[in-house]
Amino acid sequence: MPASRTRSWIPARIEDGPLVTGQGRFLDDLDPLPGTLVAAVVRSTQPHARLRGVDLSRARAHPGVAAVIGPDEVRAALRPFPLSTGTAMPYYPTGTDKVRFVGEPIAVVVATDRYTAEDAAELVAVDYEPLPTVVHPRRALESDAPLLHEDAGSNVATDRTFSFGPVDEAFATAAHVVEGEYDFPRYSSVPMECYSVIADWRDGTDGPSVEAWANFHGPFTMVPVMAGALGLPTSRIRLHVPADIGGSFGIKAGIYPYVVLMALASKHAGTPVRWSEDRIEHLLASSAGADRVMRFAAAVAADGTVTALKADLVDNVGAYMRPPEPSTLYRCYGNITGPYRIGAVEIRARAVVTNQMPVGLNRGFGGQQLYFGLERLMDAVAEATGQDVFEVRRRNLVGSFPYETPTGGVYDSGDYAAAVDLAMKNADLPELRARQSEVRAAGGFYGVGVGLVVDPSGTNIGYVGLATPSEQRRPGRDKSGSTEHVRVAVDMQGLVTVLLGSVPQGQGHATVARAVAAERLGLPAEQVRVVVDMDTATTPWTVTSGSYSSRFAPLVTSAVVQAADRIAATIRAAGGVMLDLPPEELELADGVVRHRSDPARSVQFRHAAGLVHWDPGALPDGTSARLYEEAAFAPADVKAATRDDRINSSLCYGFVAEVVAVRIHPDTLEITLDRVSSVHDSGTVLNQQLLDGQVLGALTHGLGGAMYEEFTYAESGQPTSATFLDYLCPTSAETGYDLRTDHVVSPSPLTPLGAKGCGEGSSMSFPVAFANAVADALRPAGVPITRLPLHGEVLHRLLDQKELSHGTDRR
Repeated sequence: MPASRTRSWIPARIEDGPLVTGQGRFLDDLDPLPGTLVAAVVRSTQPHARLRGVDLSRARAHPGVAAVIGPDEVRAALRPFPLSTGTAMPYYPTGTDKVRFVGEPIAVVVATDRYTAEDAAELVAVDYEPLPTVVHPRRALESDAPLLHEDAGSNVATDRTFSFGPVDEAFATAAHVVEGEYDFPRYSSVPMECYSVIADWRDGTDGPSVEAWANFHGPFTMVPVMAGALGLPTSRIRLHVPADIGGSFGIKAGIYPYVVLMALASKHAGTPVRWSEDRIEHLLASSAGADRVMRFAAAVAADGTVTALKADLVDNVGAYMRPPEPSTLYRCYGNITGPYRIGAVEIRARAVVTNQMPVGLNRGFGGQQLYFGLERLMDAVAEATGQDVFEVRRRNLVGSFPYETPTGGVYDSGDYAAAVDLAMKNADLPELRARQSEVRAAGGFYGVGVGLVVDPSGTNIGYVGLATPSEQRRPGRDKSGSTEHVRVAVDMQGLVTVLLGSVPQGQGHATVARAVAAERLGLPAEQVRVVVDMDTATTPWTVTSGSYSSRFAPLVTSAVVQAADRIAATIRAAGGVMLDLPPEELELADGVVRHRSDPARSVQFRHAAGLVHWDPGALPDGTSARLYEEAAFAPADVKAATRDDRINSSLCYGFVAEVVAVRIHPDTLEITLDRVSSVHDSGTVLNQQLLDGQVLGALTHGLGGAMYEEFTYAESGQPTSATFLDYLCPTSAETGYDLRTDHVVSPSPLTPLGAKGCGEGSSMSFPVAFANAVADALRPAGVPITRLPLHGEVLHRLLDQKELSHGTDRR
């Protein structure tokens, strides 16, 4: 389908000027409160230990120290954070009875400056009773594994099984049963700016309150979580998020325990408290995407059609299943079958705790893990049926829309076959296969892989309820929603202000929102300004608000359209008064209100706005006498889970087809990316430049997890990747491959502009397409690829193991 719905009227990014000239507004640039002191966090050096004692006396006596708090103060003042399930695994912002991972906070020192706070922190004496550790999720499942939370009785934080359709019958009659076990690594977003918090506890005459500043992108589901821990109503917590937050892509959703911890430190210090996380702290103890071990099985007909799917998913959530987990297990619940027509599904979804840093959101969360297993399985289906990997996928693709999956997802639009064909064409598959033949003939390795993913956007938060069995979910207490609020106002000179409830991390929200509002109001973009500073006391927001799960394009822009259209109706009414014409005969264009058939009959937009402000009595009866509209886009298609556990877990579903070619050096086994062909269907393209930027960013994010990034731990529980010497990230030097991007356009019928999300796609598709390419390259050697990341050291180990098992010596 041609890209006929690209919104070419949206200009280049407007956010870049302040950033490249040093005028960004990051939290460390802000000093909102006088008398703010500085905090340092004392962290556990043990992966698992009972706290026999924490002596704060020497730290408290250190000159310049205003307060020191530890487990006793935390237990006395805070409740455990409310969890998504009833599991007996309480989570506080510090260790209380025990510590369960290296880097877990134990105490906070507040002092006049960071140097003094750090010096005093070294004086905190912790008496540990070391306990056995468990770091691998498979080991955590064993009956004799060390228990992290004794009251829970096991390390399993949640365990649910779902079945839809005739699964057993399909497997019993299948021509082939194809199975595979796969591991996806734990890695992060490593934002340029680490966590930063300023918190101010105030004891007022009407009760305590907390005002805090944090580089926290949302979601604001965390506000009630914080309120629950502090024992305050949500109205007593005011949270500010600066306009610039230095990157997140999910990771900064995990900042909320530190907001609570610094609020408590502020209470004890009697002053506002600032804390800025350093890089080692971030790599040790902030958040990461969940690593997953999984087993997939497919019932396959003789022609390669997949008739049923079984998925056994085990997420390692680290030491605590802290909110918003188990989101990663369920975020892709509605699209668990990917782009394929699979009529029967069985899912077992478990989360286990281990002595590692807790996990949370990471770009593409849930999708990265799911598609690594599903798309490796589809390669195995191709091998079992003797078919080409592209052909077996095409045979199983969803072909008509809307399409409802067995688990309740409703794919709103798409042309998956067209996207796959375009990706194959742009990759020039015949040329790649010819290269492969030449390289193999010379004794080298060359492979071509493919990954197809359904890209969910506009998350329905109701999916989190699936972690609780339906019979335990209280009637009338279900959760659902994919709502976003915006506010649009016009001043007496006709200048428009758009206030968003979504804080960006570089995606260009202000650029798009300004252009959308300007187009709906018929104004030049320069006449519209966008405010993206978040203040929960003044900014329109809902519990689902936030820059996560690719929500901006389908949800925020839809709310902008609604609010702007209401403003437009009032402006047309005012213009009708001034022109003595019916409002329905008028249009807004080029900064004027004009007659549709006789554009010469017009009045300036600003004059019509002035009439509303200065002479509202002149407006027709029933016309809104205000130019201040708040809109909440709340699509009706997003509902709570049914009693039989079906749910449409996202509003919109895009699509990505990715082809990856790799070359592997025959001696060093260094992997080199040769070519990537990436085709995206994100509905209407609101801004091609921004879409391209999102694709490039997601590809690099996926490249990190595919080849470089992994949080690793020794069997003792000690982290072995707590600096950039050991935790490797891709740089511009690693992105110099032949990249060919393209898109097809299938507008969503569920959003006013037809837009879907585009920020996560390749972070989900690239890792598995890369793995499939490496597997294809090593197929002559018979080496299975079941985990990431992949690099020369891993390939040496795999080949050595293969040759040892056959009694040969590669030397």
